[in-house]
Amino acid sequence: MHSIISFSVTKRWLVMGLVLLLAGIGLYHSQKLPIDAVPDITNTQVQINTQASGYSPFEVEQRITFIVENAMAGIPQLDYTRSLSRYGLSQVTVVFEDGTDIYWAREQIAQRLQTLKSELPSNVSAQMGPIASGLGEVFSYAVVAEKDAKKCSGSALQF
Repeated sequence: MHSIISFSVTKRWLVMGLVLLLAGIGLYHSQKLPIDAVPDITNTQVQINTQASGYSPFEVEQRITFIVENAMAGIPQLDYTRSLSRYGLSQVTVVFEDGTDIYWAREQIAQRLQTLKSELPSNVSAQMGPIASGLGEVFSYAVVAEKDAKKCSGSALQF
């Protein structure tokens, strides 16, 4: 330890130069880092939405969701599926293993949806949702005015 300190004191300009060099390298590489405000750590997933007006959740589950889930079974690299059946809406989320290419996954789903058309009721068609990550389901925002808020003109807001 004594030798390091004595070297640092006698060769202080060399040590300062090395410190500045390392700081410069660190600053340069910190600018190249792919930093995101909210990094996407979700898995690869594709949503299949089916609108079925007039169907109860039970009918949606039996006539649409169950059929769509069964059609998706057996896709390579499939991790699991989850579904949601509501009044007039079926939503099946197909989740793939980590590292699966999203475009390949969507192609697999599109092929299965083509064969599925004959099994669904005639007035119903299943469609893939847009390319999105699981983070889209996490964030929801509401813009709410304060109680005494006023318009730019100075008049009160109507609620």
